[in-house]
Amino acid sequence: MTENMKQETVLVTAATGKTGRRVAERLAAHGVRVRAGSRKGDVVFDWEDESTWAQALQGADAAYVAYYPDLAAPGAPEAMRAFGRVAASSGVRSLVLLSGRGEPEAVVAEDELRQSGLDLTVVRASFFAQNFNEGAMYEGVLAGEIAFPAGGTAEPFIDADDLADVVVAALTEEGHAGRVHEVTGPRLVTFEEVASEIGRATGKEVRYIPVSGAEYAQMLQQYGLPAPDADWLAGLFAMLLDGHNAALTNGVQQVLGRAPKDFAAFAREAAESGVWSA
Repeated sequence: MTENMKQETVLVTAATGKTGRRVAERLAAHGVRVRAGSRKGDVVFDWEDESTWAQALQGADAAYVAYYPDLAAPGAPEAMRAFGRVAASSGVRSLVLLSGRGEPEAVVAEDELRQSGLDLTVVRASFFAQNFNEGAMYEGVLAGEIAFPAGGTAEPFIDADDLADVVVAALTEEGHAGRVHEVTGPRLVTFEEVASEIGRATGKEVRYIPVSGAEYAQMLQQYGLPAPDADWLAGLFAMLLDGHNAALTNGVQQVLGRAPKDFAAFAREAAESGVWSA
């Protein structure tokens, strides 16, 4: 990172989320001025309220763009087009966008943001390992049963710490503008193997229960998600886990010069932290 970068200000959207929190912490540790945007923080930023964007972007030289709920969601292309317009008019020079790997709808949203004319780096990520200790499948791990519509499809889970390191490199180093970094973990892992790895790390029995997309949508509704959102999310997972993403990339190695963290190492570290001891 150059000394000039330390004089710049970076807006981190969704700064309380899995990746935003990590990106903000790493940037701050490097001495970069961070504007941590969130719906209830000091820097108010809400993807559902465009009126918050300009103020959050005020004075920012760059931004980490993590769209909620997902870049493949309905309305994401329109949001990216509008955000790019506001960012450009606010004097922002470069953007790093979190995208989903193997999501055709997300590529449409990427292209809309690209129309802003700003320097754009896209980081397309596989499923996060942290979904099991910070996300939607955490409760299932605690209960000893992970129900998900993945069948026997393998996924190269990426550790969110590795992803954050890639994002920070793209924000602070030269040579990333205009590039697409596709990042995965180092190994393909089925959800049954995920359950076994977590069980081995915790010393408790954890089982994977394959369910259909329709069954998963029903489960989401039982947790309070509106039916249209539940159906969309279940459909997204079914598409992502149809086998087309069951391949590895060397994106982490190319950007960071080291291998990404294996899921087994993630599971051991998470177990040692006590997060699954509740």
